[in-house]
Amino acid sequence: MSKNKPKNTSSTIALNKKSRHDYTLTDKFEAGLVLQGWEVKSLRQGKIQIVDTYVILQNGEAFLMGGHISPLLSASTHYVTDPTRTRKLLLHAKELRKLEEAVQQKGYTCVCTALYWKKHMVKAEIALAKGKQDHDKRESEKNRDWERQKMRIVRAHNS
Repeated sequence: MSKNKPKNTSSTIALNKKSRHDYTLTDKFEAGLVLQGWEVKSLRQGKIQIVDTYVILQNGEAFLMGGHISPLLSASTHYVTDPTRTRKLLLHAKELRKLEEAVQQKGYTCVCTALYWKKHMVKAEIALAKGKQDHDKRESEKNRDWERQKMRIVRAHNS
């Protein structure tokens, strides 16, 4: 007897749109995320915030800081839940070296831009980022508005 589960069409769990506004993103990496059981259940319910997340590199390992996973109310009470705990990221050694080099020598920051499902595993998309100045933010907003306006003109002209 098979149960009909509603299929989740999108594999995206959470997006960090603020990172695209505040930073110029360059290289992107896919990293595995070490989670506890209650955290996975909460992620399936969409109870996560990654707005102010960043990645720190220590002793050849990467850790996700600032992510907030809210525990479910129906979860078992014998677990000690820490919603803002530091979570380890799983990356290849070559990728870790590239991240460390960029952060230490070139002055980049490493931020988490998205969390998503890949089969049954949770993956984090992390990116090397340079902070934008206020005038850069205004410029990118002008460009985005102009692109949107061009699309409206083309659509109106083709109709």
